[in-house]
Amino acid sequence: MLHRSDRVVVAMSGGVDSSVAAYLLKEEGHDVIGISLKVWDYDSKTNGKTCCSFRDIEDARRVCDKIGVPFYAFDYQKEFRQKVIDPFISEYLNGRTPNPCILCNQQIKFGQLAREAEKLGASFLATGHHARVVRDEKGIYHLLKGIDPQKDQSYVLYRLTQNELSRILFPVGDYTKAEIRKIALREQLPTAVKPESQDICFVAGGDHGDFIQRRIGERGETGGVFVDIAGRVLGKHDGIHHFTVGQRRGLGLSMGERTYVIRIEPETKRVVIGSRSDLGAAGLVARDVNWVQPDRFQTDAE
Repeated sequence: MLHRSDRVVVAMSGGVDSSVAAYLLKEEGHDVIGISLKVWDYDSKTNGKTCCSFRDIEDARRVCDKIGVPFYAFDYQKEFRQKVIDPFISEYLNGRTPNPCILCNQQIKFGQLAREAEKLGASFLATGHHARVVRDEKGIYHLLKGIDPQKDQSYVLYRLTQNELSRILFPVGDYTKAEIRKIALREQLPTAVKPESQDICFVAGGDHGDFIQRRIGERGETGGVFVDIAGRVLGKHDGIHHFTVGQRRGLGLSMGERTYVIRIEPETKRVVIGSRSDLGAAGLVARDVNWVQPDRFQTDAE
């Protein structure tokens, strides 16, 4: 249970949400420490709407100066490459579409950063995610959506466990984005009018295919072919890592009708193209499942 004088480490991305999260906790009387992580060697000319760049870290420091709390920055480039970037590339090369934010949250923010918080004597770790945590009368923690339906981020937090949820705070989850902006403007926080980060933080500009191609260039990876549902060759492509199931734009094919990526075959490097109706499926296979409330999903077999 959070007490007024508890020490809280706030993960500072350099954006308005984490800035306001730190401000709200400070106003509640908590002993707040801001921490940013350098996870990628950004080009100084990068103009993409990313987070965690050098400029973002500097913005986080300015916010901490403004509200009067200590600030630390740690270099986590090696850990980020091993735990987020390498799996991201591997998934695309295996015909799947990963969400690197989920791995970053599990492995870096609520893994490595949580351990840094413990070293600093903090009882809780807070972030600027639009999500909520509620503890019921039985002591079970529930991961809930943020109240702003347009900004909810609970879906990227599904891997959090009961133990982790018991030590995590999401101060902005009870506010709409407009309210967060209003608070930041009122308190004249340096990030008050800063645009939101939208791109994958290490893929400025959003071209993940080009990023992967540059990273695997030395492997001699080759492209493959587009085929239709019947297996007829429709054309060539530069690599399966440029595509995701359901994709329609950017295929480089002129078919006379709307076509979509139906399936990606990493073994043959084939990208199967079809109509919207071909995207339907009778089911799915899931892995890396995490029941946030494990007791609720026990089966007779277990």
